[in-house]
Amino acid sequence: MAQDNKQDTNKSLKPKQQSLFESLFNSQGPGLIRFLSRKLNNTEDARDIAQNAFIRIQHLAESGQLENPKAYLYQTASNLAIDKIRRDQLHHRYLQTEGAWQQDDTGFNLSQSDYCTPERLLAAKQQLEHIEKAISGLPLKCKQAFLLHRVKGRSYSEIADEMSVSVSSVEKYILQALKVCRKALKASGGELNEH
Repeated sequence: MAQDNKQDTNKSLKPKQQSLFESLFNSQGPGLIRFLSRKLNNTEDARDIAQNAFIRIQHLAESGQLENPKAYLYQTASNLAIDKIRRDQLHHRYLQTEGAWQQDDTGFNLSQSDYCTPERLLAAKQQLEHIEKAISGLPLKCKQAFLLHRVKGRSYSEIADEMSVSVSSVEKYILQALKVCRKALKASGGELNEH
């Protein structure tokens, strides 16, 4: 009989924990998607970010660690939306820069065949080799921070959490890596885009 009581208690706790998160999802999901749609001007992106926000707060909501789950959910979603907007802007600036760089002296766009000449491909390969060599010579933490930021697209705060260091240390590591890369590129005759 005591064992049956224990099983009933365990069964009743689990649905209660799930229902807290589920009720948050059911009550706030549609409103959150509308909020994000207005911010992003894209319903699909809004749905993706809303889902990511729910995933990020799920553990905290289920454990009862959140005093105001709705506010935390909206703040998390808003931060994710801002990150997406920044990434999109950076990508747009990159495409504009690439388009401008591919113009010749007369202002006309170079064709792809003119742009990818064997000489340019060889120069790019040599510059890449210089950069790879420079990166491989970096101290471990400096290299790790740089690659997490540039290759994986992580923010400074995410890198700081992962490496268990301060954000200012991450900034110093990345700045050091950029200086080394810039020096390597200068030696190979190229330029470094710092964005």
